[in-house]
Amino acid sequence: MSRYPNKFFLGLDLAGSPKRASGFCILDNRLEARVGIVYSNEEIVSLAMEYSPSIIAIDAPLSLPKRGVMRDCDSTLRKLGIRIFPPAMGPMKMLTERGIYLYRLLTGKGFKVIEVYPGGAQDFLGLPRKKKLAELREGLARLGIKGLPASATGDELDAATAAYVAYLYCRGEALEIKGKECIIVMPKPKVRRWFKLLERFK
Repeated sequence: MSRYPNKFFLGLDLAGSPKRASGFCILDNRLEARVGIVYSNEEIVSLAMEYSPSIIAIDAPLSLPKRGVMRDCDSTLRKLGIRIFPPAMGPMKMLTERGIYLYRLLTGKGFKVIEVYPGGAQDFLGLPRKKKLAELREGLARLGIKGLPASATGDELDAATAAYVAYLYCRGEALEIKGKECIIVMPKPKVRRWFKLLERFK
């Protein structure tokens, strides 16, 4: 049982190795955010146990393709014009394997875990990606997210985006890019050009 009275959402911008920084964001249902950095799987589990989030949104592939390097939902995003890396290619495979491990670990403890892609979510929301840190932080603030420090890293802002997608998902304001191999949760788009493209995949 969490000692925190509000509903929480945990966003993780997962690194492929515990030796590298993973950004996290704890977002409550008033869109108050707390961001930071974690490294080990144990730290991630401790965060989840401390806050008991309604949903954990992980920016990492949570499954491998049955063959080749791309899953069917990844291919759908590419057809929509969203840049995404193949989960079974090069360094991405290590990230995918860690994502799968954490997915099993966290769901085994009773948490609801979803796969998200902050870069694609930012595209759908009309936000810049993290190469433009100040603009991304300002864009997230316009969505109502409060408490993001000026010093927030790209990893932390991607984690905030992930947590926001979890928040939208809980409210029924997100959509699932589905395939037989995976489901990636995305926000409902706010940019007109995505509407017609999405119609093709209904």
